[in-house]
Amino acid sequence: MNFTKDVIEKSYEKPVVVDFWAPWCGPCRVLGPTIEQLAEEQKDTWSLVKVNTEEEYDIAVEYRIQSIPNVKMFHEGEVIAEFAGALPRPQIMAWLEEHLPDEGKQELNALIDQLRSGTPSGKTVAALEQVLEERPDLTELRIALAGYFVFRHPGKALELVESVKLSSKQSDEAEDIRELARLMNLQSNGESPAADKLRAAQTSFQLGQMETGIQQLIDAVSLDKTYQEDLPRKAAIAIFRTLGASHPLTKSYRWKFDMALY
Repeated sequence: MNFTKDVIEKSYEKPVVVDFWAPWCGPCRVLGPTIEQLAEEQKDTWSLVKVNTEEEYDIAVEYRIQSIPNVKMFHEGEVIAEFAGALPRPQIMAWLEEHLPDEGKQELNALIDQLRSGTPSGKTVAALEQVLEERPDLTELRIALAGYFVFRHPGKALELVESVKLSSKQSDEAEDIRELARLMNLQSNGESPAADKLRAAQTSFQLGQMETGIQQLIDAVSLDKTYQEDLPRKAAIAIFRTLGASHPLTKSYRWKFDMALY
């Protein structure tokens, strides 16, 4: 076979799924007919190339095939997704759905990135709400919108994550939204030293002053981390997980939070 022509160059026209297999491999014989049938059903969307690792040893080494069956998806000359083992048809279909490039999906992801930047236009937010109304199954979009609204309209954020179940891949993100909404909905009368700090954090987050709000949360943790069923601690963890480990504020304040805990 000509791997460069049949896979690399072809992947610029449409995605190419490569099934690395061998005649002696039992699981390969289970996977083969399933993925071949899917390739025929979806031939307008992607194409399948079978690579016998016994005959194409150099290609198998180049792509670090250590066990078979091994399936890789190529797009514009690069591997963009893969799995190993003889997955059943529903799991393969889900894998294809998740990873096949789609212009509409790319545009949607670009809008979600704008949303998560913290300063999207009202037009962008409205467009994403319309998309979610048409596609309520888009859990990632649901979480992103909830994250945008949680400091502005916590009640709306809670409504957005209400349908996210524990079995969902985004269940932890949904729980973070619930904790932040609990912080933003907190009504306190100063019954704890931590209460005033949490109210101050509420105001800071409402004004978009993220760094100040995080510092006030850490102060609340230092004063009484168990207040309102561990709200200071849980809200701080939710903030850092929502921002992500690489965010500058996480890098600057996570260690201060860890110190405040002990």
